[in-house]
Amino acid sequence: MTGTRGPLFDPVFGSSHADFSDEAWVGALVEVEAALARAASRFGLVSAPTAQALTTLAADPSRIEGADPATLGAASISGGNPVIPLVTALRSAVVGLDDRAVPGEVHVGATSQDVIDSAAALLVHRAAGHLRAHADRVVVACADLARTHRGTPLAGRTLGQQALPTTFGLVAAGWGRSVRVAATAAVRAAAAVSVQFGGAAGTLAAVHPHGPALADAVADELALPRALAPWHTDRAELTLYAGALGATAGSVAKVAGDVILHAATEIGELSVRDAGGSSAMPHKRNPTSAIEARAAAMRVPGLVATVQAAAAHEHQRAAGAWHAEWEPLSDLQRLTVGALARLAHTLENLDVHPDAMARNLDVTGGALLAERVVVAMGRDRPDARGLVTDACRRGRLDSDERLIDALGAGRLRDLLDPAGYLGHAADLVDALLPTLTPIDGTTQEETR
Repeated sequence: MTGTRGPLFDPVFGSSHADFSDEAWVGALVEVEAALARAASRFGLVSAPTAQALTTLAADPSRIEGADPATLGAASISGGNPVIPLVTALRSAVVGLDDRAVPGEVHVGATSQDVIDSAAALLVHRAAGHLRAHADRVVVACADLARTHRGTPLAGRTLGQQALPTTFGLVAAGWGRSVRVAATAAVRAAAAVSVQFGGAAGTLAAVHPHGPALADAVADELALPRALAPWHTDRAELTLYAGALGATAGSVAKVAGDVILHAATEIGELSVRDAGGSSAMPHKRNPTSAIEARAAAMRVPGLVATVQAAAAHEHQRAAGAWHAEWEPLSDLQRLTVGALARLAHTLENLDVHPDAMARNLDVTGGALLAERVVVAMGRDRPDARGLVTDACRRGRLDSDERLIDALGAGRLRDLLDPAGYLGHAADLVDALLPTLTPIDGTTQEETR
C-alpha cells in the first residue's frame, strides 16, 4: 500500500507516485537501527553478528515479529512512539536469526528521537527524488508549450476580466518558471536534512568518546548528510523544507487553476485529452487531472502551518511538538509529490486551441486594445482617453465612427489587431526558456 491514507483516495491525489505509508516508515526505522549497528561495530560497540542480523532484518522487516504497523501502533501508546516497541521486537528477532547476536547491542547509544528523525530524513531524501522527477516533467512540458506557442496571441486577464493581449507561450513559460523555482528550493531543502544522532539529551554521553565519529558513520551508512551536532529541538531544516513544499504546492495550484479556467466551456482555449466524465451528465469533459492536482495542492498550506507551529521544541526533547510533526510531514510530501504528478499528466496531455483564443480576443470588439488606441491618438488629443472609454461603453471600438474619423478605418483596424500589441512577450519567452531545464542535482552546501 502506498500513501498514508489508503487506496481509496490516494490515487485521486496522485499519492501512489511515492510511498509514505506506515510500512515505509517501519522500514525506514529498521534501516536506521541496522545502520547504527553497522556503524557502531566499527568502534567495537556492537558485534558483527548483531550488525549482520539487523541488516538482514532491514532487508525484510516482515521477518520481525510484532513489527507490523498495527501491532507497533497499539504498543506505542504507553511510550508515545513506535521505536520503543520496535526495539523490543528487534532484540528478539536478532537472536532468532543468529544466537551469537547480543540483544543489548540493538539501539546502542540512541534515543527514540534519533531513530525517528533519521528515518524521517531518509523518507525526505526519497521524496525529493520523486518530487524532482515530476517537477522536471512539468517544466519540460511547459517549455515545449512555450516554444510552440511563443507568438500565439491570448487574452491576458486581470481581476477576471480581459486586460491586454499576451501569448500563450509566455503564460506557459511563466508556469514552468514558477514550478521550477519552488521545486528547486524543495529539492535543495531536502538535501540539507541531515542524520540525527544525539543520544538521550543530545550529548552522546552513552557512546563517549566515539560520539561525533559514530554519528558521522551512521550518516554515511544511510547516505545522509552528516550533522555538525545533534538537532533534537532545532527543527529549522524540516521547517525550511516544509515551507518549500508549500511554495511548490502553491505554484502547482496556480497552474492547475489556470488550466481549469482556460478549459471552461465558454472559453475553450485549452482541453485535456483524457478528460473525465460525469456520473449524471453525458456531455461533461472535465479537466480531471488538473482538478486533482489543485485539490492535492490546496491541502498543503494547513500542513505547512502545522509543521512550522510544531517547531517550538522545548529544552532537549519536546513534549508533543515533536510528535505533531510525523503525520503532517508525511502528508506534505505525499500531497506535493502527488500534485506535481497530476499536473505533469495534465500538461503532457494538454490540447491548445488557438482558434478559441482568437475568438475570445475578438469578443470585446477591440476593447482590450483600448490602451493602444489612446496612445496612438497622441498627446494632441487630450480627450483621447475619455473618447475611447466612452466608445468601449457604447459597443465595439472597431465600428465607432468617432474613432474612425480620428484615426482612419485602416489605422484603427491595425491598432485593434492583438498580434500587433504583444509588447515584449516573445522576448520574455526567449528569456525564460533557458531556465526551463530539469532541476540540477541536489546540493549539500547548507548542511550542518
